[in-house]
Amino acid sequence: MMQTGLSLKLGQQLQLTPQLQQAIRLLQLSSMELEQEVEQQLQDNPFLEQAPPEALPDPDPDSGGSLDNSFSIAAGAEPSSNSDAFDAENQNSKAEEAPEIGALDWSFSDAAGAGSDGDDEGDEAASAQDLAHRPESLSEHLHAQLVGWPLGAEDRAALHFLIANLDDDGYLDGDLPSLAQVLLPADADDADDAHGALREQLLHHLTVALRLLQQLEPAGVGARDVAECLRLQLQQRQRREAADGDADPLDPERSALYALALRLCDQPLELLARKDVRRLMPLCAAPESAVRAALALLAQLEPKPARRFSDVQPYRMTPDVLVQPQGRGFSVQINPEVLPRLRVHEVYASALRGLRTGAGHEALLARLQEARWFVKSLTQRFDTILRVAQAIVQHQSGFLRHGAVAMRPLVLRDIAQELQLHESTISRVTNGKYMATPQGTFEFKYFFATGLQTDTGGSASSTAVQALIAQLIAAENAKKPLSDAKIADLLAAQGIECARRTVAKYREALHIPVASLRKAL
Repeated sequence: MMQTGLSLKLGQQLQLTPQLQQAIRLLQLSSMELEQEVEQQLQDNPFLEQAPPEALPDPDPDSGGSLDNSFSIAAGAEPSSNSDAFDAENQNSKAEEAPEIGALDWSFSDAAGAGSDGDDEGDEAASAQDLAHRPESLSEHLHAQLVGWPLGAEDRAALHFLIANLDDDGYLDGDLPSLAQVLLPADADDADDAHGALREQLLHHLTVALRLLQQLEPAGVGARDVAECLRLQLQQRQRREAADGDADPLDPERSALYALALRLCDQPLELLARKDVRRLMPLCAAPESAVRAALALLAQLEPKPARRFSDVQPYRMTPDVLVQPQGRGFSVQINPEVLPRLRVHEVYASALRGLRTGAGHEALLARLQEARWFVKSLTQRFDTILRVAQAIVQHQSGFLRHGAVAMRPLVLRDIAQELQLHESTISRVTNGKYMATPQGTFEFKYFFATGLQTDTGGSASSTAVQALIAQLIAAENAKKPLSDAKIADLLAAQGIECARRTVAKYREALHIPVASLRKAL
């Protein structure tokens, strides 16, 4: 016989208030996406209005914040006293036990979903015309392929997260464990069983999402290295040939060609770049004719699957932050061009305060509160961006004066600890935000680089080492170009410990061919 009873089970999960969710979402938007968001809010909320240039964006004393053009902090000054409200609230709402997977913040920027659903035919026609003339970005191209896919909320969010972490060549920027770490709570403890289970759930969703991402076009997107990129393209081409009937999937000769090409992908890339048939033959246990045929097949593939998207610059890029020399330091200020001129509509707000009852009174009060939250969230967004920019400038002042060779090692955790913010907050700020400096305009994340040990016990940033490699190659003898091993020796002579493989990695990142090809050029 079934018995019923009551039981008490303790548990908590991370709950984000609507205001906090809005602040997080606004923080991760680029300036262009923010402009679209502001326009949408102006259309949807009658309590928001566009302020004239000479007026402060928010004169409402009850709005909880205001925007102006007075963001200007010299390097070396004290950080802003304004607290990061959404991050503080996040800290206060942490559960004593690990949050459930569904409570994690998967809300990353989805540019493909931005836009207005207005009914104005003229606006729709203009938007369609703009889209027709604007080149498609890699992110838009990938998101368009996901329309109609029957994915769960977690897997879809994980897939969008991976797309947001693709570099300009279409490669995944980071391994899955490190990407999962970004999504964990700040106080996650590796020894905690609950957090361990949470990490495993994240890795599972990211692994599923990666398999889905690598099925999309362009072939090879989502690869973590060149070899994986080539393998993905070979596998997709083989499937396509079989589906189109161009080749019998059971044809031994064709199958053997693809199998050999896949084995070649596991060999050193330098041998493939030189087409060193003599050394590849014994490594792959194949005759010369077969190796040459497989190399010809590999030559048809694209090592940079997102190449056609990386050169697309449909809009003039407007920096979010302006950095200029000032005395012995630098001034750091928000670019006035990206500051929304927005305020709470004082006339409507005053009229509503004069009403105590009436039809729809509660709904109108709610819309007024939403308007105030939105303006306050904008204030928090720009304040956080400014604080992060100031901290970056303080760390990378050498770069601002002398260029890439003076870049210091810096990771997100350094800025997060300095500003007492969550590392994921710093990640959102550095993605899609740009800084105009005396050395040029760069995305925030450009200023973050890992370090290499020096013989003095210090470290040199990977960006600085890349700059040194570029300088060494630019000064080399064209008739006898420097090998990667020789460059490693020259760096060691300058006190920088850099292995030959690391030199090759940095050289490829600089789009510089191997020594044999440089000599041929």
